[in-house]
Amino acid sequence: MYLWVDDLRQPPKDGNDWLWARSVLEAKTIIILYERRNEREPIYIDLDHDAGDYAWDGGDYIEVLKWLERQELPNKDYTFHLHTQNPVGRDNMRAIINSNGWVESN
Repeated sequence: MYLWVDDLRQPPKDGNDWLWARSVLEAKTIIILYERRNEREPIYIDLDHDAGDYAWDGGDYIEVLKWLERQELPNKDYTFHLHTQNPVGRDNMRAIINSNGWVESN
């Protein structure tokens, strides 16, 4: 699964079939539903940091990472890409990714 998490920017047109979550709650819902159906398939999550007008629905997108590290979901095969322009947010998100042994792609 390819999950794009951003309030404004659209997913890339790169041949992948992206699901687009604009809020933290939407992202969590997509991940849970996907995990229930395909627990062995890898999940690629491309994250912004600042949720803008969608922050009311779960906070900024770093909350997706904080939530994932608390969950006991069957699939831990996550790869992340951070497309945020917020350097402090990127560093904070990267710290969570690294502390969980997840993969960050370029």
